[in-house]
Amino acid sequence: MLRAFGRAFRTPDLRKKILFTLAIMGLFRLGSVVPAPGVNYQNIHACIDASKNSSIYGLVNLFSGGALLQLSVFALGIMPYITSSIIIQLLIVVIPRLERLKEQGQGGQAKLTQYTRYLTIALAILQSTGIVALARSAPGQASRLFPNCNQQLLYSTSVFRIGVLVVVMTSGTAVIMWLGELITDRGIGNGMSLLIFTSIASRFPSQGSQILQTKGATTFVIVLIMGLAIITAIVFMEQGQRRIPVQYAKRMIGRRMYGGTSTYIPLKVNQAGVIPVIFSSSLLYLPQLLAQVWSSNTTLNKWVANYFTRGDSWTYIITYGLLTIFFTYFYVAITFNPVEVSDNMRKYGGFIPGIRPGRPTAEYLEYVLSRITLPGALYLTAVAVLPIIALAFLPGSSAGINQTFPFGGTSVLILVGVGLDTSKQIESQLMLRNYEGFLR
Repeated sequence: MLRAFGRAFRTPDLRKKILFTLAIMGLFRLGSVVPAPGVNYQNIHACIDASKNSSIYGLVNLFSGGALLQLSVFALGIMPYITSSIIIQLLIVVIPRLERLKEQGQGGQAKLTQYTRYLTIALAILQSTGIVALARSAPGQASRLFPNCNQQLLYSTSVFRIGVLVVVMTSGTAVIMWLGELITDRGIGNGMSLLIFTSIASRFPSQGSQILQTKGATTFVIVLIMGLAIITAIVFMEQGQRRIPVQYAKRMIGRRMYGGTSTYIPLKVNQAGVIPVIFSSSLLYLPQLLAQVWSSNTTLNKWVANYFTRGDSWTYIITYGLLTIFFTYFYVAITFNPVEVSDNMRKYGGFIPGIRPGRPTAEYLEYVLSRITLPGALYLTAVAVLPIIALAFLPGSSAGINQTFPFGGTSVLILVGVGLDTSKQIESQLMLRNYEGFLR
């Protein structure tokens, strides 16, 4: 891999793409620390220090690279775009018009991308309004964004100032979308994925330093070793796939012969990717959010604090694991349609050796998919839950950990997945250039 990166930098046009991608990623990180108008940053940092590991907004803060709790220009990060993409993907299964657009090829995909952008802006307006409303507080009154802090986060709570802040944060989300598309068009890799990679990777140094200070050197070394082991296991599992052979019959069209080729359908062990972990993580924040909304209900607050706030609670761990397994099966079921794949194969004269086309092929694909989804679901659950168990019960650990620490399930799955995808794209670009002289 290092040799491939060295050859990439020696190739002029590929070097230009890599440097352009790195420049956009640096610009994204710069926007994550640019102050938004009307925010008291001295009080913000005091509240962050006073409320470590107690915020319920950890997942959004993770995808913004820590920009959310600083109320910066890019405070919302890439999360509105992720949410809108997931919503559109789910609606394609439900709404026939969107399903027809997906089947229209590049034109329909461009239309779906436009809908995703519109929905992203709408979600950004809603989320920025909610975050600013949570940040509003009178002097001496605790903000709902930082329950353990009584500082005033905004210099002014006038309607004009709040409106400006909402517009700036929404515009920041639009700029992030534009930066991601620039990387996709003119750089290397998927732009949105690389921006998420940048946000998560930027938090590793501070979180590693926090573990070193609070839990000691022994725990820090164990976490590093465990992280390397998790990364190795994830790389191995992410590359695993079941290849179902497909044979295409020969057909005479006019005076030419078509078909007669062999290929395969790759069914990955982790067909759902990181989406089940994101869904289950988001749902686990709901009890904390409800407890904060109904703060007067002491019974609810006590129950949530005992079972759904602390990472060393077995109720929390078991619920997290069960939700991950459920969403793995759910997401695979709505994204891979065996009947549609079977119909497309029959349309172009393809068949699986030993399986009749049509309904038997669909049933066979569904059978294989259900068998391969089980180890994928257990793998995702292990990656998401085992680091939490290990960090909660390691020497020197304390109660009240949060699931966005380094080498947690969501973080490492995204980092490894994006890293593998980007390295494959660089290798494919190098292969095209290396074969150029041979093809001549």
